[in-house]
Amino acid sequence: MIRVLVTGASGFVGRALCSAFLEQGLKVRAAVRSVVSMPLIPGLEIATIGEVCENTDWSTALQGVDCVVHCAARTHVMRETVDDALAAYRAVNVAGTICLAEQAAALNVRSLIFVSSIKVNGEQTGAGAPFCVDGLSWDSIAHGNKMNPLDPYGLSKLEAEQALWIISGRTGLEVVVVRPPMVYGPGVKGNMLSLLRWVVSGVPIPLGAVDNKRSMIGLCNLADLLLRCVEHPGATGRTFLASDGQDISTPQIIRLMAQGINRPVHLLSVPVSLLQAGGWLLGRRDEIDRLTGSLQIDSAVTQSQLDWSPPVSVDDGVRQMAKWYADNRYALAAL
Repeated sequence: MIRVLVTGASGFVGRALCSAFLEQGLKVRAAVRSVVSMPLIPGLEIATIGEVCENTDWSTALQGVDCVVHCAARTHVMRETVDDALAAYRAVNVAGTICLAEQAAALNVRSLIFVSSIKVNGEQTGAGAPFCVDGLSWDSIAHGNKMNPLDPYGLSKLEAEQALWIISGRTGLEVVVVRPPMVYGPGVKGNMLSLLRWVVSGVPIPLGAVDNKRSMIGLCNLADLLLRCVEHPGATGRTFLASDGQDISTPQIIRLMAQGINRPVHLLSVPVSLLQAGGWLLGRRDEIDRLTGSLQIDSAVTQSQLDWSPPVSVDDGVRQMAKWYADNRYALAAL
């Protein structure tokens, strides 16, 4: 029976992975900073590792492990507060990942699956020009695909990927890289949570004129894809772009949310140029760009290489997320 170590197990993605892997009969160990950060899940092993950094001691957590799914990261922050953001991201996302990979290789862990980010490729795509990857080894990817991280988070993820391929070549540790776009589902935060609050409030939403295309991936679909990477021999040594396989506009997302809670939604057609100007004036330019811009992913190679297809449609996934928020909004407001 495969034993998987999930890092960042108390986070949005990590918790879902632990539950999904256990349901499929895997032995699962959760690496967390402290025991109190992780809910009780029957059958789940817990390993406390403290902060993720260049000096983290992973030895206990890695004992008897076959595969690591590395989700722990300093995640993207919309409004940065530290003086040197790049250094802060590198400390966790690069140095922390290198530390984990080196110790995993020394303890004969077979493989490490790195949950990276589509931000490695860039922030937006043009019409009919989705991000794509050939699914081949790092050497082919490095020479044949554009990578254009535009913020410290994306750059740190790219640097971590590069370090992992070097470690893999030197030690034999099998590496798989998965680059997801926005992940949505119960427990979501950021822009998606803001949209949910808007829809539930019934306040008119000024995004009716937006005509964009966004690739996303539902939490259940990402968990299913990462499970496939754990089990599929064809995943080794490759980089995969992850998505639901169906692109959707921001107004469509909002309408699906409204359907999920059986409420009407009022979309106002405010010109995108005015929204962008407002975002610039209010210091929220990045948020507006994500709501109005396009980011498309071609995940055909991922689906073909891994013989995988998303089990949950975008329509169902967004509706389910909206229902979760409507059912829990009062508890969430108290947090």
